[in-house]
Amino acid sequence: MKHRIVHLTWLTIALGLIAPPLAAERNLIPSLESIPDVCSERPNQPDWMQNIALRDAYQRVLVQDIYRAQSMRRIVETGSCDCATRFPTWDLAEGTFRENHSDADRSDMLQASDTYNRRANDLRPQAQAICEATGNW
Repeated sequence: MKHRIVHLTWLTIALGLIAPPLAAERNLIPSLESIPDVCSERPNQPDWMQNIALRDAYQRVLVQDIYRAQSMRRIVETGSCDCATRFPTWDLAEGTFRENHSDADRSDMLQASDTYNRRANDLRPQAQAICEATGNW
């Protein structure tokens, strides 16, 4: 009988050590909604971008790349990283897409996307330094 009590005691101790981490893990389950760390009031992407067919997703990616490149350029040019500068409406990026790329084929859009990505990546270190100084990175 003593043997059984010892096992029960060890089992109780083991469960006592394991239970809190298991309960904590339950609180780390990600939600489907992502809330940004900075500038939580960001403008939504245009409806057509959110509802685009999967086979045409490269068009959405191109607009997103244009938006990012324009954002980095604005931050560096103005030296400001307020939310309106970093995350403006999508109008300018969408206009650039419609004026310069909407009639292009998939291959040309992918190439343009690469170009905008390179531009954004070139400006990123400068923009990051400006934004980190204001706590918006």
